[in-house]
This record gives sequence, C-alpha cells and structure tokens, in this order.
Amino acid sequence: MKNLKLYLFALLASGAIMTSCDEEENLVEQRKSDNPLPVVTDPSGSNGTVTLTKYVSIGNSITAGYMDGALYTNGQAHSFANMLGTQFQISGVGGTTFNQPDINSDFGYSGMGPGNTILGRYVLDLSIPGPKPTLTGQVPTAYAGNKAELNNFAVPGMRIVDINSAALAGSNPLYARFASTPGTSTVLSDALAASPTFYTYWLGNNDALGYAVGGGVNAAMITSQADFQNALASSLTALVGTGAKGVVMTLPPLVVLPYFRAVKWNAIPLDQATADQLNTAFAGLNAALNGLAAYNLISTAEAAKRKVTYQAGPNAILMHDKDLEDLGPKFDALVGAQAITAAQRQALEPYRQSRPATSSDLPVLSAATVLGTGTAPIGLAIPIEDKYILSANEVVKTVTARATFNQTIKGVVDQINAGAGATVITLVDVQPKFADLFGLDAATVDQLALGLGTQSSIAAVKAEADGELGIKVNGTNLAPDFSPNGVFSTDGIHPNPRGHAIIANLILSAMRTAYGVDIPDVDVLAQRGILVQ
Repeated sequence: MKNLKLYLFALLASGAIMTSCDEEENLVEQRKSDNPLPVVTDPSGSNGTVTLTKYVSIGNSITAGYMDGALYTNGQAHSFANMLGTQFQISGVGGTTFNQPDINSDFGYSGMGPGNTILGRYVLDLSIPGPKPTLTGQVPTAYAGNKAELNNFAVPGMRIVDINSAALAGSNPLYARFASTPGTSTVLSDALAASPTFYTYWLGNNDALGYAVGGGVNAAMITSQADFQNALASSLTALVGTGAKGVVMTLPPLVVLPYFRAVKWNAIPLDQATADQLNTAFAGLNAALNGLAAYNLISTAEAAKRKVTYQAGPNAILMHDKDLEDLGPKFDALVGAQAITAAQRQALEPYRQSRPATSSDLPVLSAATVLGTGTAPIGLAIPIEDKYILSANEVVKTVTARATFNQTIKGVVDQINAGAGATVITLVDVQPKFADLFGLDAATVDQLALGLGTQSSIAAVKAEADGELGIKVNGTNLAPDFSPNGVFSTDGIHPNPRGHAIIANLILSAMRTAYGVDIPDVDVLAQRGILVQ
C-alpha cells in the first residue's frame, strides 16, 4: 500500500504542474466524487446454533501456520485457525481471544547450513529463480505463555496416530515446547482440557505425505488403515463427548502440490553437441541391455525402457527406480558369457536399477538442489537417488493411501453422527476446492481417486474441475504455486496467507450451511502472498 500511495501522490503532483490552482482543486473534487472512500463500519454477525466462546483447533503444520519451511511469528498469525478465531470475535458471534503457542521468531528454523549456520524460513529469490532459506534462523524455544489458555493445539509433523501419544513430546520439540506436561500429556488431552465449545480437526496429511516427500523410499511411513481409523475414531469420540460441535476436514490430493510439480520430469536441457557426447558415453549401457534381451534375460520392452538416449532440447531425468529388477546378476552373466569385459561390467554398476523418467514420475522440489551437480552430473550421467523422485508406482501408493484415509474419515464421521442421532460433526471436503485450484479435468479426478467413495461426492469434485488453472477470487486469478500470485508458500507444500484465507472461508461456508452462522468471510486479497527477496 505504501508504494501505491507514493505512486498516486506522484501522479497528482505531476498533474498540478500542468494546471492552475483552481483547476487542480476542481480536479481533486471531481476525483473524490468519482472515487468515494468506502464507509468503514464495524462488522457484525451471529453464531447460529453453535457456541463459539471456546474455539479449539487440532491439526498439524497447516493448522499451526507453518509455511516457507519454518514455523515463524508471521506465519502463525496467518494460520487459517487464527483467521477463524479472529472472525469469531466479530460483534454478535460470541468468540473470545484465540491464543496460540507463539514461536516469537521472525525467521523460524528450517535446518542447519554450512558452518553450523542456523537457517530460517525460505524466501523466493527471483535471481535463481526459486526458494532459498534465510541465514538468520532461530532454534525454537519453550513457550513462555500460559499453557492453560491455549486454543491452537496444532503440531507440525504430527500424524493422526500421534494425537494421543505421550511420547510425542520426546520426539517432536514443537509439541514439547507447549505440552502441558511433557512426557505425560498428549495433544488430545491438552485439547480436551481446554473445554472446547467448537473445534476444527485436520489431521491425516502427514500419514501419507512423509512417505511422498521422502521420494517414496520407505513405505513403512504410510500409516496403516487400521491404525488411522482407530486414532481418528477414538479422538473424535472424545471430542464429541465434551458436547462441542466441530468440523473435520478431508485430505487434499497430495501429489498435485507444487512440491511435486515445480521440477519437471524432463528438466534437463541440452544442446546437440552435449547430447551427442552423452549418447557416445551411454552406447555401452544400451549395448549391454540389447545383449540381455538377446540372451532372453530381459524382454525387449524392458531393455527399451532402460536405454538412455539424449537429444537437443529438454530431456528426461535419469533416475534410480527401486521397483525395477536389479540387473547386477544379469550383467555378471554377460561377463561369464564373455559378452562384456570386467571393466565394462564395472562401468555398468550405477545402472542396475535405472531408467529415464517419464511424465508419470514426479521429482520432488529438493531435486533442484542436486540435479546437474557433480563431476558426472546427477540425473544426467548418474541416476538421481530414489529419495529425490516419486516413481509412477510410488505415486500410486501415495494416491491410494490418501484416498483410503479420506474414505475412512467419511466412514468414521458418518458412524459417529449416526450413533448420536444428529450431525454432531460437520465434514468439510477440501477436494472440490483443490480440483478447481489445480485446474484438474474429470479424467484426472478419477486418476487421483478424488471424492469420498460415493458417486455424489465424485460428482461434486468433477463439478469444480473445470480444467482452468488457478482459482478466481473477486475477479483475480490466484495460481496453484509459490509464484508472486500463488497461494502456496515457498516450501511448495504449505499455503501462504492467501491460501489460508481460502481454507478459512471454506470452513465458514460449511458452518453457514450446518449451523446457520452469519460470519463474514476473510478478505483473501487483503492477505499477503509469498515473501520475495
């Protein structure tokens, strides 16, 4: 706003030079008439059939306001939970102060850098272009406020199975810092002790996201459906037992997040001379694959899938795929058959389980830091490690886990409501909004298993899937990325303040339908976007 005001003042000043004083006054008055200042009034609303005197939020990093790769003060202030808490305090609604375990850090902590440098939140560096951490981070310290007055019990990194675990404080310092009794209390017990009259509950993303962010290396990081269901049912039953009404949210389609889309599968640009040089170098691998096919040790289709050929222009990333057959023993067989030498066999060692990526593979955002590095460039001459790319099979595992969790969420909520003989929990499905944001089409909706397992819910998602990238807010199109006009923060996973406002408004819309509340939406465009250097 400051820059805009300076620009307007400069514009007025230049106009004064070319007009007389009387003409200037007339011009100013005409502008005032044509552009009247908005009348500012105190907003008011009503709480409908829900009591909002004690709003409690339960969730993980999104609910906590974690963004730009760190938990920091400005991010916390712009969490959707804090936005809701602010709206609930509007005159007539009945809400009270919404207290968060303030981190008291301008930059937060995103990791350690060279020389034990403490790294802070990420910013978008347009000279790269891309995200980079600040060099002025701070290690989180214990929450110094009154823990008994907290409203936000969200913990970055928490899985749904951690909600009733007293051990969480020992493994997660971001819970330990505000736990009422570290080692004894749990997130659920602390939230129940707050005596909520209304709550939002958004857990389950990390029960599949950790696997995906790690490049699909460790399938054990996906929570079992049984453990997921038990944790969800027990925690929601306890919350319902307080008499509080609440909102439970589904899980978005994880693999469409910018973290998995910013780096393209064919991100290697080459000129013709470099492509020719590399093709000469890979002639030995391609010949060995042909030899395996000739000896019927692999199929010709398998050989073709693994061959490496480069051309001028964009090229596929050379990747390690742990789901491929390990060809090491079969390369050894070629040595035994005297088809290749021992030295040639040694040169084949890095390619035992490698292939060029396809459009079905998703490099993760951190792949950008290693692609093309090294004497033998990674992703070009040497396969990039599995942790930097989700293979097509790993994408399917991620999609399946999230879809299963969403159906479990719906099933548990329906069961609790049926047992109560009333709608004591309102289910908010975020998938239609994400389908709209990412410009998905009907075929992609089916491919990503969006919806809650019923024809009506799938139809609701497809109704929003218009194929147009971005989401319009008051005529402004906001992008599904971490660009200056995007709704995601620079870590590619968590929303920025504008994204949080969209989430808050989605919840407010559901509350109007379920409880008849009259609460104004959060002004999305008034929130900041990403942080740019």
